[in-house]
Parts: sequence; C-alpha cells; structure tokens
Amino acid sequence: MTDTRDFLGYGGGAPQVRWPNGAGLALNFVLNVEEGSEYSLGDGDGRSEGALLEVRAPRVPQGDRDLASESMYEYGQRAGFWRIRDLFRDRGLPLTIFACGLALERAPKVAEAVAESGWDICAHGWRWIEHYRLDEATEREHIARAYDSIKRMTGRAPDGWYSRYSRSPRTRRLVVEHGGYSYDSDAYNDDLPYWTAVGETAHLVVPYSLVTNDAKFLSGDVFNPQDYADFLIASFDVLLAEAATRPRIMSVGIHSRILGHPGRLSGLMRFIDHVQKAEGVWIAGRADIARHWAEVSPA
Repeated sequence: MTDTRDFLGYGGGAPQVRWPNGAGLALNFVLNVEEGSEYSLGDGDGRSEGALLEVRAPRVPQGDRDLASESMYEYGQRAGFWRIRDLFRDRGLPLTIFACGLALERAPKVAEAVAESGWDICAHGWRWIEHYRLDEATEREHIARAYDSIKRMTGRAPDGWYSRYSRSPRTRRLVVEHGGYSYDSDAYNDDLPYWTAVGETAHLVVPYSLVTNDAKFLSGDVFNPQDYADFLIASFDVLLAEAATRPRIMSVGIHSRILGHPGRLSGLMRFIDHVQKAEGVWIAGRADIARHWAEVSPA
C-alpha cells in the first residue's frame, strides 16, 4: 500500500481562484477514441471485447470471434465520430480527445480530423486494455508507445494520461517517469484539480467522472435522451451555483459508439443548448484546465 488514500482533499474548502474571465465553473467535454484498440482475437487476446456493448452480456462463447461486438465498435469510427465531430465543430466548442494510440493508427482519417481540429489530446493507452493487468515492464512500454503513436498520428503529443477504468499501483509513477505528460486523470475523487507527490515530483491530477458519462446508457441508468439531458443539466446547475463562491469542474464523457447514435446525441444537444445560455462557465479543453490550474494554484 504505497499509494496513500486521501479522504480530506480540500477539507470542505477550495483555493479561492477563478477560471479565465472570472468564470466559476470549467466544463470539459471528453470524446473517448477507443475503437480498434479493444480486446480482439485478431490482436492475440484470446477473446473479443465484452464491455460497453449494446447487449448486457456477450452472446458468443469466450474464445470465439464476436463479429457483432467488432461491428458495434466499428460504428464509432465509421459513423459516430463524424456525427460528434460535426456537432462540436458547428457549435464552435472545444473537445478533449481521450485517444488510444492503436485506435488512431487504425482510423487515420479520424486522426487527421483530430489533428485539423486543434482539440487537445489525452493519452488513453496504447490499447484500450486495463493497465492493472500489465506487468511493470509492459506498462512502461505501453505508456511510451501511446505517447509516440499519438504524436505520430496527429502531429502533436498528448498532454495528459488516462487509463481504462483504473490505473495500476505503478501507473502514476511510470507516467511521471516518462516525463511527457503534464497531468493525469486517473481519479474520480474530486470536483477540482489537485497536486499529489510522486516521489520528489509534484504531479497534477485533473479528476474525471463516470457519473456524467454516456456509459449510463449501456448500464441501464438512463435510456431516454431527455433523461440523459436532464441529469447533465441538473449536475451542471448545482455545480454552477456552487461555483459562485468556489471553483468547480465538470467532465462529460462521450463515446463515439454510444452517444454517436442519433437518438442519444439529441440528449447532448439539449444539454449544450442549456449550457450556451448560461453565464459564469468556461468551456475548455482538459489541457487548458490543467495549465490554468498550474498557474493560479501551483504545487
């Protein structure tokens, strides 16, 4: 247990800082680009991917190729990504890409679109696999390989790091050891960025959220796009009210193969309509949030 748990955080308070233009709430939209890097027989994993599918449990026996699973994932790169790309481009909104290196390599047109957009990038692994299942040497290799792959495919390096679901006890140390990442988002424990010590190095954490995440469509927590929009709006409104006296961040996680379907995307559109009428909110990329926090609340 070398990674000490912290139940205090800011202790009910928060640094008295503001986001740019005096905003109290920073809102970050995240598009996860994972499709093509998930578990598959073709990549020697011995099974097809079974998570975040349109069915609750895979129906093809493990060890056999699940062509339905592969097809659902393909939808993200073939159709969903472009629908989401068009929405954010037409609205003039920033978007953070949580990118798996192999996913970009297998969809070079998607990588090209990300490069042209100017959206900031956070590495989501070389592949969309759990780092807590890797040994240290393999994990170190994947962290470096993700960085190099994303930089090669988009022409710019990723700013941050985010693991699939959970980091291993070694991940943060290896990310800092690599030296190319300015923050990680491998935490769900706060509504603000915070600093942590990795050895003698001060390291920034920008927490993510699985609460305001479109995976809720597949878990069964929400089905109707109106319910999805209502929940995002309720979360946003509470955070915005709190942000009058203390800063806050809100992360909205999106997947091309989930929210990229038209009926679901309509819920996000309703939420964006609500947000764009509000005052006191800064809609920003995750890298901008990390940079601003480092400036106004240094380690």
